[in-house]
Amino acid sequence: MVIKAPRGTKDIIPSESYKWNYLESKFRKLCSLYGYEEIRTPIFEHTELFQRGVGDTTDIVQKEMYSFKDRGDRSITLKPEGTAGVIRAFIENKMYADAQPTKLFYIIPCFRYERPQSGRQRQFHQFGVEAIGSDTPSLDAEAIELAMQYLNEVGLKDLSVSLNSVGCPVCRKTYNEKLKKYLEAKSDVLCDLCNDRREKNPMRVIDCKNETCQANIQDIPLIADNLCDDCKEHFETLKKYLDEMGIRYEVDKKIVRGLDYYKRTAFEIIANGLGSQSTVCGGGRYDGLVEQIGGPEGYSGIGFAMGAERLMLTLEANNIEIEKPAPTDIFIVTIGDRAKLKSFAILKELRSNYISADKDHLDKSVKAQFKYANKINAKYTIVIGDDELEKDEASLKNMETGEQKQVKISELVKELKKEL
Repeated sequence: MVIKAPRGTKDIIPSESYKWNYLESKFRKLCSLYGYEEIRTPIFEHTELFQRGVGDTTDIVQKEMYSFKDRGDRSITLKPEGTAGVIRAFIENKMYADAQPTKLFYIIPCFRYERPQSGRQRQFHQFGVEAIGSDTPSLDAEAIELAMQYLNEVGLKDLSVSLNSVGCPVCRKTYNEKLKKYLEAKSDVLCDLCNDRREKNPMRVIDCKNETCQANIQDIPLIADNLCDDCKEHFETLKKYLDEMGIRYEVDKKIVRGLDYYKRTAFEIIANGLGSQSTVCGGGRYDGLVEQIGGPEGYSGIGFAMGAERLMLTLEANNIEIEKPAPTDIFIVTIGDRAKLKSFAILKELRSNYISADKDHLDKSVKAQFKYANKINAKYTIVIGDDELEKDEASLKNMETGEQKQVKISELVKELKKEL
């Protein structure tokens, strides 16, 4: 029986992995430019972290987590998202004692048990940032600009930001009372999920995917129309920063974050192109999360995450090609056992000088070796046999032009550095 990869997982083979390397290296470079440092957290955490940090009323915690008991009878979960683990690390490693804000980025695999579909796997990957320790809107604007610059640099040009404010505990308290009264009056036309949420997490009703629910709540009160003065000022200041940077945005009052620790800024970045739209990034501000997980009070945060698989599909849909890595510089064609042996010394010297090189490992004929060199798009071939060894020479051939010349073996590196 052939063993296959588990459903909802996908191998990233060499014909694709170079694209991932490009996107990851670009993200690392840009985050560094903005003063963000990489953090690497464990692939699994205690289940309680996500119950407290993501919320036990969310679909992620209720339906999608990969949780299991370890040999010590502890409940362990493969991380379904990046923020909770980063905040746990921030607290455990006492990063709050350092100069603030703390600016971190991550590139991680995540795991959620859901029905696999295009761009959505049970193991998927996220690029994300978290900036902790400041509640000023300037940090929100910087996070949005970082995400926009990254997406622009990988080739997506027609981007727009959907922006909202989800208020703070002061305005949310009054708003939630108004929202619950509205939803109670609509209970007979809401789906079962919305009726369950209207007490525990009423704002989540706003983004219900049920078309009947949406048709019946067209006049639902929205948090953006019920902000306190501080939240209004925060939101207006954020928009001024975005205007100053020339970032195109629109206010979408239906963007919500249902958990109590989310505060003020919520945003999504939309890629528009080829007649379709794709949300490629989502983020927002969270206050109280550090405290909720067990850390000190007063540490706000802002972050975003983008799915690598979704980003890859969006690039493909917009006909954006990622350049393939440079082909092998040199392929050594050998004739005879002495040449095979000598080729290892030549390979070592070439690679020590950062000239990419390879040779045959299957005892192929000379013709087959040249055929393989063509297949891997080698820039040059070096041919060595008994005659060449006697003369301390190798035949160097430019595979594109067909030009060929004899070069002293001891001078190969010097000659190739000139050619390359």
